[in-house]
Amino acid sequence: MLESRSPLDRSGVLAGLLALLGPSKVDTTPEALDEASVDRFKKYQSVHGIFDAPRPVAIAYAESTADVSAILRFADDELVNVVPRSGRTGTEGGLETSVADTIVLDCSRLDRIVRIDRENMQATVQAGVPLQDLEDALREQGLTTGHSPQSKPLAQYGGLVATRSIGQFSTLYGAIEDMVTGLEAVFPGGHVRRIKSVPRRAAGPDIRHVVIGNEGALCVITEVTVKVFVHQPENNEFHGALVDDMETGVAILREVVVNGFRPSVARLYSPEDAAQHFSHFSDGRCVVVFVAEGPRGIVEATSAEIRRVLAGHEHESVDPALIEAWFDDLNWGQDKIDAEKTDMLETGRLGYTTEISADWSAVVDVYDAVLRRIRDEYPHANDLTLLGGHSSHSYQTGTNLYFVYDYAIDCSPEEEIEKYHVPLNAIIVEEALRHGGSMVHHHGIGKYRTPWTAVEHGTAYPVLEALKTAFDPNGIMNRGTVFPVPGAIQPAAEAAGTTAALV
Repeated sequence: MLESRSPLDRSGVLAGLLALLGPSKVDTTPEALDEASVDRFKKYQSVHGIFDAPRPVAIAYAESTADVSAILRFADDELVNVVPRSGRTGTEGGLETSVADTIVLDCSRLDRIVRIDRENMQATVQAGVPLQDLEDALREQGLTTGHSPQSKPLAQYGGLVATRSIGQFSTLYGAIEDMVTGLEAVFPGGHVRRIKSVPRRAAGPDIRHVVIGNEGALCVITEVTVKVFVHQPENNEFHGALVDDMETGVAILREVVVNGFRPSVARLYSPEDAAQHFSHFSDGRCVVVFVAEGPRGIVEATSAEIRRVLAGHEHESVDPALIEAWFDDLNWGQDKIDAEKTDMLETGRLGYTTEISADWSAVVDVYDAVLRRIRDEYPHANDLTLLGGHSSHSYQTGTNLYFVYDYAIDCSPEEEIEKYHVPLNAIIVEEALRHGGSMVHHHGIGKYRTPWTAVEHGTAYPVLEALKTAFDPNGIMNRGTVFPVPGAIQPAAEAAGTTAALV
């Protein structure tokens, strides 16, 4: 229960941080604080220099687990909100400061690769180690993490684990939760907890998952141990096909995966989304993409199955070299972010994505329902310059959908989020839930999908809520992220056809 006493004022919080860390670890530069108040959810406002979230007191740079512990002990004692971050590639408002006088706890200086253990096929890194740095070190030894989100050049391990991230090769290697074998985290009050790395154990519930995906709303991740794999890119084989509709493409994905084959990449693009990725050959059709990866025998068997499944469906083959070339330029780093900023300023156009998951039997219905509702119900549909989507991560029981919507902005920068992103995001989330799917596949809940958190979890929500009560009783961790603010009305949940309007 939140204590009934007043928190420190802004000057008091700053004085406390300086006493704990010294001036070299505390940044109060106004420009840095403004940028620290948001993430890429508000990219259009940010590029126009508009920062409407409360400006944090300071960015506190932790250089050790002891620093993190001291900051969380101080914040818990003084009832100060803390927003943890590392690579800063969040897209759902999870890094936004929703409370005045917040501490932004930056773990990017925890940047040491602790060990690479080839014998036991695992690597241990601090939370601020960039994914690309570990991957580069592993490649020198013929190894790979198997984790390759598009944010790979920028993302760091604390954020990857905190948001339950996923990479482009997930159908073979799994998502981050499949890779993490052990970790260290610091909880409010400064309590350091380590979960040892073992191949598997049956010693009660798997408490790794209290930490994985917590989005800084329960604790701060300081160290991670992940599996590594043998890297054999010389065996890679690429496959592409054009099909007439999403239903055929989903059937192809399902058949390959359900039959027990695990290509590293299994993707399906709608005609609209394909046009921006494969304009030189998509010709208004859906594009199916596969990559077979691993030991030569497995690659050959997987490729043979892909060809067999494709032969059973009407399709047109695509030159594998075109697929390979496309993958070589798929990731985005600071250069692409800078280019996007320039384009937003010059054209007043931008794009967003909202990703969900659903069973095989529901996924096409979700896709059709979302596009129909947006075209029929959304009042600014004429401003959309792209509306489509793709599936990029498949499982034995279903797949994900990544909805893509671009628009030409016809309003002030301050109005853009509410006019475009919020209502479009809401339609996608509502339809995923209505069809029994999940409202979010891998970007995290952040602060902009919290109205649906209780609906997402249904009767299991009290289990999630109990974690917040147990580990953050004073409510200092990333207020408004994952967990709805107690007592707040949730009109979005009501719109989804639920009765969970109050929490």
